[in-house]
Parts: sequence; structure tokens; C-alpha cells
Amino acid sequence: MRSLLLSRISHRLPGTGLAPRGHASRATSTGASSGSQDGRLSSGTPGRSVHDQYGSTAREIIQRSKDKFTTLQKQNSSFKPVLAIIQASVDDLTLETTKNFAEELGVGVLHVCLPQESRNEDIIDEILKLNEDPKVQGLVLHLAEPNSKLLNAVRPDKDVDGVTDVNLGKMVRGNAHEGFVSPAANGVLEILEKIAGTSLEGKNILTVGADGSLEASLQCLLQKKGALSVISSWQAPQLQKKLSEANIVIIGSTKPKEIPASWIKPGTTVINCPNVHLSGAADQQSDGIGGPGVGPLAAALRMENLAESSRRWVEAQKYKKWNLHCLKLQPLSPVPSDIEISRAQNPKAINMLAKEIGLLSDEIEAYGQTKAKVRLSLLERLKEQPDGKYILVAGITPTPLGEGKSTVTIGLVQALTAHTNVNSFACLRQPSQGPTFGVKGGAAGGGYAQVIPMEEFNLHLTGDIHAITAANNLLAAAIDARILHENTQSDKALYNRLVPSINGVRAFSPIQIARLKRLGINKTDPRTLTEEEVSTFVRLDIDPSTITWQRVLDTNDRFLRKITIGQANTEKGFARQAQFDIAVASEIMAILALTDSLQDMKERLGRMVVACDKKGQPVTAEDLGITGALAVLMKDAIKPTLMQTLEGTPVFVHAGPFANIAHGSSSVLADKLALKLVGENGYVVTEAGFGADIGMEKFFNIKCRSSGLVPDAVVIVATIRALKMHGGGPNVSSGAPLAREYTEENLDLVERGCCNLQKQIQIAQQFGVPVVVALNVFKNDSQKEIDLVCKIAKESGAFDAVPCNHWSIGGRGSVDLAQAVKGAASQRNNFTYLYDLKLPIAEKIRTIAQKVYGADDIELSPKAQSKIEVYSQQGFGNLPICMAKTHLSLSHQPEKKGVPTGFILPISDVRASIGAGFIYPLVGTMSTMPGLPTRPCFYDIDLDPVTEEIKGLF
Repeated sequence: MRSLLLSRISHRLPGTGLAPRGHASRATSTGASSGSQDGRLSSGTPGRSVHDQYGSTAREIIQRSKDKFTTLQKQNSSFKPVLAIIQASVDDLTLETTKNFAEELGVGVLHVCLPQESRNEDIIDEILKLNEDPKVQGLVLHLAEPNSKLLNAVRPDKDVDGVTDVNLGKMVRGNAHEGFVSPAANGVLEILEKIAGTSLEGKNILTVGADGSLEASLQCLLQKKGALSVISSWQAPQLQKKLSEANIVIIGSTKPKEIPASWIKPGTTVINCPNVHLSGAADQQSDGIGGPGVGPLAAALRMENLAESSRRWVEAQKYKKWNLHCLKLQPLSPVPSDIEISRAQNPKAINMLAKEIGLLSDEIEAYGQTKAKVRLSLLERLKEQPDGKYILVAGITPTPLGEGKSTVTIGLVQALTAHTNVNSFACLRQPSQGPTFGVKGGAAGGGYAQVIPMEEFNLHLTGDIHAITAANNLLAAAIDARILHENTQSDKALYNRLVPSINGVRAFSPIQIARLKRLGINKTDPRTLTEEEVSTFVRLDIDPSTITWQRVLDTNDRFLRKITIGQANTEKGFARQAQFDIAVASEIMAILALTDSLQDMKERLGRMVVACDKKGQPVTAEDLGITGALAVLMKDAIKPTLMQTLEGTPVFVHAGPFANIAHGSSSVLADKLALKLVGENGYVVTEAGFGADIGMEKFFNIKCRSSGLVPDAVVIVATIRALKMHGGGPNVSSGAPLAREYTEENLDLVERGCCNLQKQIQIAQQFGVPVVVALNVFKNDSQKEIDLVCKIAKESGAFDAVPCNHWSIGGRGSVDLAQAVKGAASQRNNFTYLYDLKLPIAEKIRTIAQKVYGADDIELSPKAQSKIEVYSQQGFGNLPICMAKTHLSLSHQPEKKGVPTGFILPISDVRASIGAGFIYPLVGTMSTMPGLPTRPCFYDIDLDPVTEEIKGLF
């Protein structure tokens, strides 16, 4: 039975005469012989002054511990020390005294009581649980027959009794201050030296009947004090002779009855170590051998060890300077494929990386050797730690040639940490399986600037997208099932099924009680509802034509863009048109990216609007009673995944892509955790999807509003060949050779294409954030082209523009970019949002269209206008805007490159993601389910059935 001792414990310390409130009490007799004249502890009743001093010493130790605990709680107001006790034996004085002292010191006691006949395996199971419990600072085993296997199962840093081989070894090596010394052995020395005033130098000391750990501790401590220490068992030959020759006898276990007390000569100092059983079953003082029992003093020293363990625990909770071991790169030329580069590097074990960056062992959940989930408790531990600098990587309008934002992000953090010795963290989005097997490929970076292992990064990772898919589709199933059941059952039948009688008892679930309160029905007894209240409670009355919640799949499947569901006979004719979206476009993904805690996520999930009822009022996931189930499916997905770059620097991977459909950022939680871990002088580099006009705008107006975080600088990524396409270069077909305009110097195309880069710089400047342009260099780029782009970028207002070669040589190729980012991040920041949330929905859409995209105006379809009116009426008008628009152009027309002007932006539909917290307009014919190309990436992907090696993955 496991119980936390919260009740008041008696303040009397049985058999000690000690009062735990700071008073040395009158000693009681513990033996039958007479005391010595010099006050030494002898084989008689100890003198009052000696025993008073014995009690006073225990009080001094407890006061020291109390002072330590007080100091620790000043340093950490939430700190509450806990001592765990595993008991599989009868109660004794030491145990009782320990619990009394714990109460006095404000220490929680987690007392696990097991039968005395418990197997080793059962005891070890309990030990292992307590070893991993972060709330426990000390662990004590109170067992009838302890053995080495049990003792060494205790984690050494929680071994406040000093019984493990690790702590014994530290004591033997002279490093006792790093571990814990046995309180019983230390108590013996306290009695002999401090209380009895006995010098141990040259003394002949016999320890008889001590067990392994006590014996070893005593032997080591006594020999360090210059004593001639001898160890003996009760069955040893010539025991009588040894006893008669000893100046001091330490009794380690209850004396057998066949050994007479007379074998110890008068005047010998005797210390009793055996526990005094409160049941009275054991001989209380070793059959007439006098001298104090060390138990109460050992209990006080045990608490002092717990105070030291707690001090170390509190110190471990503080921010630690990184001790990062970076991995060396040996770049090859020509640059091999991404997967070849990834496999050529040997990543660090993820628990080693976690330790290097200051994570505690109980803050990570390893998924194999190279990735781990990080627990959100880290935020509470480091809440007083100042944040580092916050850097966003965005880009110019994308082209099929690629710009390499993820590659720049990785190259930048490799440069910052591995080459300029600055703490940095990359925060990336988890890639969708859709583009991985479709057309785009992976999102782990590329060349010598990527996350490893790249196969794990791009395939499944830790299952977050699967969890989102499961949660999303559970809600979709719940919607249609509820409509079916409401349409085919009476109020009474619905009520009886929704609130069933179980063993003759009917009760509302907590989520049903919450719904009743929202309806204004303040009743908790199902029997008391009126017929009208029953009908109101059971009927959601969902209007099928208003359902906005779609099913999702993490595969590019164009034939699911519009489907008919409910055609089976069992659905009784309740068919309707529906559709699938790509999984990362689910509102649940947006919630995962924007939430800041498990409680906040649960509340957001409950607020998701899935449809309207027939009166035009919103119907939420909470109304369907599914919030708790969704939170259960998402409880692990909320934790960011820790990985590493090719150079061994840390990366958080969390939340999903698709900034053209969703807001396309990695998670707020990953950013916040990373900002604490890098420290005040460190850097967190995160990315936004696609061009600055889409990903960056949403990052600032949605993510920064949600998180409260303010960016220190923006890096805009460009390539010369992409700029050439914006300047009027020929179209590019996948798999076809590049036209010579892209492989030969063409300053005219570059200069004309820089209009798009200038526009993206101007967009960033509207938010008041310093801009650095990162020019991702390719082998065909000429120096004149590079110089031209950098010159135009600086003239257009960029703080700096830097060519980068991280793809070919790793972080060393982005050191100049790192220096530029440091400089930009130190500039005065005038960050501001683009629009006021109080503006009408249509005005916020118009502001984005005109100020960001360069449109003359917007055109709302009748459907979009109607939706805006509904959302405004429902009270959702003050939310930010998340535009769903093609990423291939600043306009709504993908073929329009450069900086289109003179266009009207058509808004075909408007949706509301109330749980995520934004309004979601669809621009033109924007699809939320991508399709597969003629030749998808999966043609090249294969698996070796013998080695299980993946082939053809980028």
C-alpha cells in the first residue's frame, strides 16, 4: 500500500528522550550496568550530561537541516522535499523517529508498505518507480533482510542511507562529499567523538555483527580516524578474547543469547546499532549490553542527507551552461545525396545530447537512440530563466527550383553553435507524408546542413501527425453518428442512451455536466430534468449543410477532394457530400502549433466549431462530449521532439507544414522550450512556410499574437536561380534539364527578379523587424550575380545580405550569416502587428491583400460574405486572419511571378478555426487536399529486405 503521510504525527521520540521541537530532554536508562566516572559511554547507564548532549546533537543536526530546507524553499518557492520509504518489516524506533523529524521539517513522506514476505522482484518494482519519480529526493529501504541486489537498485543520488556500492565506493575513494555516507555509521562517529569526547586515534575498536553496507562504512570511517578497527561476526572464533581486548565495541546486530554480556570488560565504550523494534519483539539493548542506540541520531543524519540531496536536486533544476560536443564534418566534393550524407554521420545518443543542453533525465522520453520527446515540465523548471534571441527564417516567393529555408535554418544554427560557440536551437516543422511521397521531397534540410537521421525525420517521426489524424477523424465520426442517432430516436431514448443506468445508478459525466451549465441547467441529478430540459440537453440539432469539419489523411489524394458519405443501408438514407483535407491542414494541427500547455490545448479542442445548429448557433467539440477523448489522443503529440543536426547541435521538430493552407509554423511550445534552453545570450532559429508574404505574415499576426513572443530578426532566403525565374526566366519542369539561363551568368534576369526579394524585405519592414538576406549559393552562381543580389538587398533596406555555402560545407559556410544575424538581432526592434484585431473581418482580409500581396482590393463571393456575417454574429469577429492562398505567387494566380500588380484578390469561401483562434479565408480555387503528380517521389523509394535500408529517399 502506497500512502503519503499527511496526518499529524506524535512529537515524542520513543525511547530517546528527545523532543523534536528543539529541547534536550532527560535521558532514560537503556542498560543495566553502572556508568563511568569520566562520562564516557560505557557498559552502564549513560550519564545524564552525555545523554543530554546526545539529544542536543540530534537537535543541532535537525536545525541544520531545517535551515537548508528553508534556504531551498526561498530559492524555489514550489519546492517540496519528499522522502520515500519502502517498508517490508516491522516498525522500529529509527523509522518512527524519521517520520517525526520529517513532519517537523515539512518533508513529505511517501510510505510504501509491503508484506514482509515480498519477493525481491516486487520490492525492486517499487524502487524503480520511486527512482524515476521526480518529486522524490530520497529513498530509504526498511527491510527485514536487505540484500545487495535490493540495495543497489536504489538510484545513488537518492540513496540517503548510503547503502549502494556507488556511494560506498565514493566514500572509500575519499569522495564522500559527492555521495552519501551511512547515517548509522556517521551516528557512531558522532557519539564517539562529539558526544563522548573519545579520541579514536590508536583505539582498538571491534565492530561485531554488522551487515555489509554498515560494516564497510564503519570500517572506512574508523580507519580514516586512525583507529585500529577490527570486524567480527558473532560466530567468529576467539570472540570473547576480541571483546575483552577492545576499547570500544560497536554492536551491529542483536546479540545472540549464547554470548554473555560479561565478555565485555567493564569501562568499555559500547555503541548499539540494531534497530529497536517498537513491537517489543526484539531485545531492546542486546541482552543487557548498555550504551546508547544510534537509531535516533541516525534518523537525524538521514534527514541531513535528505537536505543535501534536496540541495543537489534544486541545483540540478537551475539553468546549466551547455557542455555541447559538436560533431565533425568531412565534406566531400561533389556533394553526395542527402541520405548518403546523413548515413555517413554517426549521431550522438539522444540522452547524451539532452544532457549536454541541460535537460534532466526525467524531462525526456526517448524514441529509440536518436530522437526523444521533451516534457513540458521544463517550462516550469526554467520559468525564471531569461529567453534567448528569437530569429525567423522566411523566403522569397517559392519556385520549383527551391530556395532552401530549412537548409538555411540548419546551416545557421550549425554556424552559430559549432563555429562561433553560441548556444542555438533550430525549431522545424514536421514534414507531411504527402509531399514526402508526392513531389516536394523531405524537409530535413539538405547537403551538409540537415537534421539526422533524415529517414526518421521524414517518415512518421514520433507519430504526431498520426495522432492528429486519429483525433480529427474521431471527431468527424462523432458528428455524423450524432446526426444519425438524433434523427432516428426519441428524446427519451436518446437520454437513456446518453445517460445510461449502470448497476441501477444514473449519473452525468463531467463533460455532460459542463454542457448542462452552458445551457443554463444547474442540475446534477439525471432524474430531475424536465422533458423540455431533456430535449434541450440531448438535441444538438446539427444542420448538415453547415458542417465545416472534414476528415483528413496524410496522403496526397485528389479523389478525396469531394466525396459522398453515408451511402450504406445502415445509414438509413442520411447521405451527404463531404471531403478530405491533408492531415496537416486539420485545425487540430493548428491548435498543436499554437497551444502553450496541455490545459490550454484541451480548452482549444473543446472550442472547435464543427457546424451550426438549425437556429444558426455554433456547435462545438465540447457539445459533442469528445474533448477529453481528443486530449487523450494528443497527450504525447503535444511534446516537441528533440533531434540533432549533422554537426550535433540540437533541433526541435514539432507541428506541421503547409503555410499556404494553414499557418505553417512550428509550435509555440518548441520555441518557448528552446528559448529557455539556449539562455539569455543564445539564439532560437525557427522557420515559416513558403514566402514572407504567406508564412512570415501568419507567423507574426497569428503565432506571435498567440505566444506573446517578439522576433528579434528575420532572415529572408533567396537563390539566384529562383530570382531569375521571377525576372522572367523560362518555366522549369520536374526532371528536365535546367535551361541555360539558370546555369550561366545573366545579370539582367537577376536584377529584374530582385523585385520579388525587395517586396519580401518591404513586407518584413512593415512589422518593424530587422532583415538579413541569406543568399543560398549554388555552384553555377557567378560572383557578379552574388554581389548584385547582395547590393540590391542592402539598398532595399536589409540590415545585411550574405552569401551562404552551408549546403556544400556545413555550418562553416554560414559563419558570415551567423555574424550578420547577431548584428541584426542586437538592433532596436519596433515590432508591430499589421492590423488591429478589432477591425471587421473583411477589413483585415483587405489589409493583408493590399499591404502584403499588393492587390488593389478583394472580392468576396456571396458564400464568403455570408460566412463572414455568420461568424461576426457568433462573436468570432475579433480573430486574426489565416489566408489559404497559393504559395507560388504574391497574387492568387500561381503563374504570376515577380511582383504582380493591378489584381483583385478573390475570396471564394471563409472558414473559422475557433479552437486554433483564427478566421480562415480561401483565396480563389485553393485546394486543401494536394494531388499526386504524374511521377511521384515514391517511384524512387525502396527498401532492402535484408538490411532494411531505405533507398531513394532524396
